[in-house]
Amino acid sequence: MIADLHAHYAMHLVERRESIWKLLGTPRGDARLRDRARALLVGLASRFGNYRSLFAGPRVTLKGLREGRVNMVLSVLYSFFDELELAEVYPAQPKRGYLDSLLGQVELVEQDLADNHGSTAVEVHTPGALAEALGGERVAFIHCVEGGFHLGSTTTEVDEAVSTLARRGVAYVTLAHLLWRHVATNTNALPFLSDRLYRWFFPQPDEGLSELGRAAVRAMLREGILVDLSHMSGRSLADTFELLDELDPERSQPVLASHACFRFGSQEYGVDEPTLRRIAERGGVVGLILAQHQLRDGVPRESGGGFEASFAVIRAHVDRMAEITASHEHIAIGSDFDGFIKPTMAGLESMSDLARLEEQLVTEYGELDAERICSGNVLRVLQTGWGRRLAV
Repeated sequence: MIADLHAHYAMHLVERRESIWKLLGTPRGDARLRDRARALLVGLASRFGNYRSLFAGPRVTLKGLREGRVNMVLSVLYSFFDELELAEVYPAQPKRGYLDSLLGQVELVEQDLADNHGSTAVEVHTPGALAEALGGERVAFIHCVEGGFHLGSTTTEVDEAVSTLARRGVAYVTLAHLLWRHVATNTNALPFLSDRLYRWFFPQPDEGLSELGRAAVRAMLREGILVDLSHMSGRSLADTFELLDELDPERSQPVLASHACFRFGSQEYGVDEPTLRRIAERGGVVGLILAQHQLRDGVPRESGGGFEASFAVIRAHVDRMAEITASHEHIAIGSDFDGFIKPTMAGLESMSDLARLEEQLVTEYGELDAERICSGNVLRVLQTGWGRRLAV
């Protein structure tokens, strides 16, 4: 069984099917036309930043999931244009309406699965429903959110948004993302900018979690939504762990970095040794992103190419993380497919290729540790922390 901790299924669903003329003839035509234009632009961006070629189509599909033996996928909800907020000067404050964009994506995914894939996929909203789904033949979809900016502009709005998302079955929220939006400072994830240039173009304050970010962590612990540390700056990581230890001194609630890697090189995006140890102390997990830019940073290149060279890079990350934590219990797969990570690792171009990765992990590490990496560790974290409410 394979679980992908972070994949953008909703990305290819955002393009609405209404005609432009129909939109212009409705009372809400202007607003809907704007949404349609934004959706078309996301679709255009996907052709260049996600698809292997202009007309190759998305990497995350039901057909690919089944071919790749992926039984469970953490399906990312993310509003691209809401994060960029092109009409305002950087760094723009979050807006209350962003939550509506997320809830619209929830409806898109659930309607698509019900209408088109009812016999092969099922949306699950609780750990109990997940256990039941995994006993059958259908792919289990679980909602997750990328970007704390979606949660609102005040601590009250953040609190309400987290409660709403918990009711809709969201398992985790990635608080930081591509830009500083007054929630949590982030690292650079843009492959066309060095970390130094990124800091020059997109300056951030000398802080980690803002008050909005702290409110989000408190609400997530209260509502049983896991904290995703991906994209966080060192200061945000320190603030988050400090707050978690204050609110949960027993360290009973796991955390995760859903789509990351070990920091071999200079990129701050990778998880360093102290951070990995703190994730392991809470029984958490790091999902290995399948982007060349992050995964190959600092890893010596081997001769040759293709899947074999890619697996050598993955093996380097797995071995180093297992060495630090003395086990394979804190490693997973978090592909980030269709999350604008082109190029992906050679031979790992879509969901259908994950079956080959599983087979190679079994050959390299044996069935028990391969099962932990492919699905067991993700299941443990979800069963331990998803839906587990703490009194904070």
